[in-house]
Amino acid sequence: MNASVPSPASPAQGRGYFWKATLSGLAGNTLELYDFLLYGTAASLFFPTLFFPGDAFAATLSSLATFAVGFFVRPLGGLLIGRYGDRFGRKKALLFTLWVMGGATIAIGFLPSYANVGALAPILLIVVRVIQGIAQGGEWGGSMVLVAESVPPGRRGFFSAIPNLGGFVSQLFVAGAIALVLMLPQEAQLSWGWRLPFLASIVVLIAGLWMRRSLVETPVFTENKIAEATGALPLAKRGPIATLFVDHWRDILLMTGLRFSEGLPYFLLTVFAISYAKAIDVNASGMQASILIMAVIAIPATCLYGWASDKIGRRPVFAFGSIVVALAAFPFFLLMNTGNFWLITLGYVLVLNLGHNPVGAVQPALFSEMFPAHSRYSAVAGAREIAGIITAGLTPFIAALLAGPDSTRWYLVAGYVVVGAIVSLIAIKIVPETRKRDLLTIGREIPDAAPAR
Repeated sequence: MNASVPSPASPAQGRGYFWKATLSGLAGNTLELYDFLLYGTAASLFFPTLFFPGDAFAATLSSLATFAVGFFVRPLGGLLIGRYGDRFGRKKALLFTLWVMGGATIAIGFLPSYANVGALAPILLIVVRVIQGIAQGGEWGGSMVLVAESVPPGRRGFFSAIPNLGGFVSQLFVAGAIALVLMLPQEAQLSWGWRLPFLASIVVLIAGLWMRRSLVETPVFTENKIAEATGALPLAKRGPIATLFVDHWRDILLMTGLRFSEGLPYFLLTVFAISYAKAIDVNASGMQASILIMAVIAIPATCLYGWASDKIGRRPVFAFGSIVVALAAFPFFLLMNTGNFWLITLGYVLVLNLGHNPVGAVQPALFSEMFPAHSRYSAVAGAREIAGIITAGLTPFIAALLAGPDSTRWYLVAGYVVVGAIVSLIAIKIVPETRKRDLLTIGREIPDAAPAR
């Protein structure tokens, strides 16, 4: 166990490589979340009319349900792409996710509407959404693992938080693109305007591929393979996916609990709140402007919280964010109901910048530090996406049901967020502090399974 691990000559160990890996992770995650968030926004603004004609409330529910479909297949993508990444390398898997996600999103921009092909339109939409979900399932976990395994251990929280900014960088792009579309006449929005942001994802795709073209495998991945081959570390007795469900099922449950205070507020405020704003006659362009301001603030805030987690630990930062989410849920809707732009923006800053951002900043390092190297990609991607079905993908749909056809039961939605934040607080109390763990030897002091009979 304590035998020295041979270190191969690798550019990944050269000076400055951790910045390169970090920025490539940010670029890839920006593409993935641009595609995903753009779909969520369009599902609130355009898709009910374009793909689900009929009763307005039923059309909204149907449209938001297709948003949730992507989350149901994300665990499959996380497990399959993660298994490939654990066996053959992080880089190859992450290039695959970029190609698939970018292609699927561009395809949405060419889909016919219900008026053109009838029931085939929503079917095609769902098919492409499934493809998006599979790619997204493998991207987040892989990009976070790649960074965590490439950067200095004492700064893992800071650097791992930076790729997670992809959600907010992409939110800037999405909000800006949608704001431009909303400036068009209503007829133009629904005929061709909504397609432009989807087609524009080709620019982000090219940028992401360019950033990742010269990456090499992480030092931890390379050293783990050599250590297993030379006997410096015990061989894993199970494959990556079996290790997750047999040896780490408790961590799946804990990760589900941990994701509530991240997934609920984020998708509530970036997806459901847009349809809620329509119901209470809040200007859609003003909503996008509020989201833009929040996203700008999130960039330095997330870096600060990641830095703090390296200094005082993952658990205190995470717990702080969860507490703020619980306290700010009801005030957010009260501020939203005023219809005042600045008060709505204040609500976004409270819930997301002071609440969600600390949780989101800590998660990449925390989740990577929970699993052994030989199954880390599969575990982080698979477990996170399994948890995401409940804590993220269904959030807009559940919130719409709770709010009701006239969106008057907002207090039920706020209560839902409070309960979720409390669950996360319980989970973070159970999870041990992880910031000083060695990513190479986590979980390898004890064999992964009993000896074969």
